[in-house]
Amino acid sequence: MGDPAESSGELQWWYCLRHNRAEQGPGCPNKYRLGPYPDEASAMNALRTVAERNEAWDEQDERDS
Repeated sequence: MGDPAESSGELQWWYCLRHNRAEQGPGCPNKYRLGPYPDEASAMNALRTVAERNEAWDEQDERDS
């Protein structure tokens, strides 16, 4: 079985849109956070990941039109 702390989000990383930084575990409300991410580096790259995914989805929408 998995670690209860990990499944509750205590070991996961989030990117806080309110404070523009990575947070681990309980922090700001989820409405201000992106994630969860497996590590701090991934959380710090959250905005880049979002932009890349949005661009890919826009390109897919154009191809589907």
